[in-house]
Amino acid sequence: MYFLHYRGIIVGVETIRLKRIVSFGLQGLNQLLWPAACAHCGRSVGEADKTLCTDCWGELAVCVGGDYCRRCGRDASLYGLVDGACGDCQGKEFYFDEIARSGVYDNALSKMILSFKRGRTELDSMLGFLANSALQGSGFFNEIEFFVPVPLHWSRRLFRGYNQSLVLTKILEHPKAKIYTELVRIRRTKFQPVVASAAARARNVAGAFAVRRGHRFAGQSVCLVDDIKTSGATLNECAKTLKEAGASKVFALVLAVAGQKTS
Repeated sequence: MYFLHYRGIIVGVETIRLKRIVSFGLQGLNQLLWPAACAHCGRSVGEADKTLCTDCWGELAVCVGGDYCRRCGRDASLYGLVDGACGDCQGKEFYFDEIARSGVYDNALSKMILSFKRGRTELDSMLGFLANSALQGSGFFNEIEFFVPVPLHWSRRLFRGYNQSLVLTKILEHPKAKIYTELVRIRRTKFQPVVASAAARARNVAGAFAVRRGHRFAGQSVCLVDDIKTSGATLNECAKTLKEAGASKVFALVLAVAGQKTS
């Protein structure tokens, strides 16, 4: 009996060793036939780098994190805020109550967002990770009852095939908040990047949004979700529409805030 038990242990150890050898061999073959590539630039990546290559991780690290104003999302020292707002916010009217961001629109983050909008939806996992990190670090996480993606006009959604803000919203992790798409864009506007001034951008989106009949925004805390905030005109107009529909609070979550340089 002792001999059989001893031989059983030997067989068991050899089986485990064989499985490890086979697994290692299959991993090597997989890497040879289908080498891992950086989700951003396409260069080969090592096992430790996972989604991005070392260079892209470095670029991304420069763009994310850091202190920012919770009213407008721009870079700001926490010691430079007055009544919770930076100097750039003073005297400006915001319809959204607070904003959370993943980073600034520059380097790898800006390129990834542009690629995401142009069909590379496989970047959703990386961008979703950044968005969830920003959301969980926000001061309004526990207040959210509805996530509302900033809507595209139906003609642009038809041309692109998807709304990148909705794709991003579906990846957000929250214990209770639901996705609600009753905010719609009723007028096709010019692309905001081609509109020169902040005032012109505000005029461009004025009256461009509405809520559907039978909506449930009244008395609710809503979080708008978008990819980029530049002047904030689009978020402001969406928030204004939601407040007029009875929303008690409107927050904003974006991947990046533009108009700043990291280098």
